[in-house]
Amino acid sequence: MRAVTHLCWDGEERREGIDRTVAYRIIGRVERPRVLFVCVHNSARSQMAEGLLRSMAGDRVVVRSAGLEAGTLRPEAVATMAELGLDISEQRSKSVEDLAGERFDVVVTTCDESREACPLFPGAFETHHWNVADPAAVQGDEETRIEAFRAARDELWAHVADLSRDLERTQFVSSLKR
Repeated sequence: MRAVTHLCWDGEERREGIDRTVAYRIIGRVERPRVLFVCVHNSARSQMAEGLLRSMAGDRVVVRSAGLEAGTLRPEAVATMAELGLDISEQRSKSVEDLAGERFDVVVTTCDESREACPLFPGAFETHHWNVADPAAVQGDEETRIEAFRAARDELWAHVADLSRDLERTQFVSSLKR
């Protein structure tokens, strides 16, 4: 854990003083944390993570996803999320270039390839890396592929649930400073 100081994580000085040091992952007064999930093609893992966090955190968090390059939303990802009652069919695949200029508080890479090639997002004060196996790379019949997507979805669910709890605590601690 890092302690909050008078400097932002990207080196910019804060304009107002911080009235107490909080040994938790917050900066200043984050009203709605902005979270970005990144994978290779933004077709499965990052899309599912986006849908999961949106369902868990609602409008308390701004959540986006992108790929190193834009792909196509995988129907297997849509189907396995629908099994949980979550509709991600309207989400579209985006590249990180599409989000250039946006600031994110938390950036999560969902595979080793995206971690190594992910561009820097100035202002992000927290990064996570979850190496989730690529379900789109699994060969076999439809049931084998769907099982791979379920396994990725379930692994992401566990990670996203932890992140959602962390963000909720962060917002609670941040609200104490108002």
